[in-house]
Amino acid sequence: MQDAVSYDLTTGRGLVACPRCDALHLERDLAPGETARCLRCNAVLASPRSGAFTRIIALSFTTFVLMIGAVFFPFLEISRMGFGNETSLFGVAMAFSHGALMPLTVALLGTIVGLPVLRAMLLVYTLLPLSRGRPPFSHAVPAFRLSETLRPWSMAEIFVIGTALALVKVGGLANISFGPAFWAFCGLILVNAASNAFTSAATIWDAIEDGMRADEAARMVEGARQ
Repeated sequence: MQDAVSYDLTTGRGLVACPRCDALHLERDLAPGETARCLRCNAVLASPRSGAFTRIIALSFTTFVLMIGAVFFPFLEISRMGFGNETSLFGVAMAFSHGALMPLTVALLGTIVGLPVLRAMLLVYTLLPLSRGRPPFSHAVPAFRLSETLRPWSMAEIFVIGTALALVKVGGLANISFGPAFWAFCGLILVNAASNAFTSAATIWDAIEDGMRADEAARMVEGARQ
């Protein structure tokens, strides 16, 4: 079910592969607050934290709210000699949504807006039943696997840094002031960092597996009663 965990038939325990150096380690249950590290490269293998699932869900909903403000609120204002103009990311996308630049606009919105929102939705779908002690949804395995695949590509900080570097050259020609959308993107950077800090892939995979086993056992008991 999971990419980094296999099963050792000789010991009856799981084998966890280090995501950095592929070294195999025997799996064991960790208490909240404990951290399992690779013996070869010291990479973190698992780090369960109490209430982590609820915090990740809350941070995912925060991502939704901040992304709405980042897209529709004014991003920056440029003024010179008494004339000024402000625009939002959505307004810029609509201005370039015609002609040959339309595919580039769609790709830009997809990478800046679509990927973070999609990953937040996948995390909510995966963790919402687990946080309530219920079995996972039927497609929780592919949903969480896709969210882990999208993690390296969900980088709002790259867009903010690129925008800041581009405005350095424009700063000498006009007065530039950042709008609330820019600060919303900065907030997204902090939210994504906090979400990644609370996300332990090994812990979530174990919770999904335990939930599926409990659900299967409950169905077998219910079938036996009938």
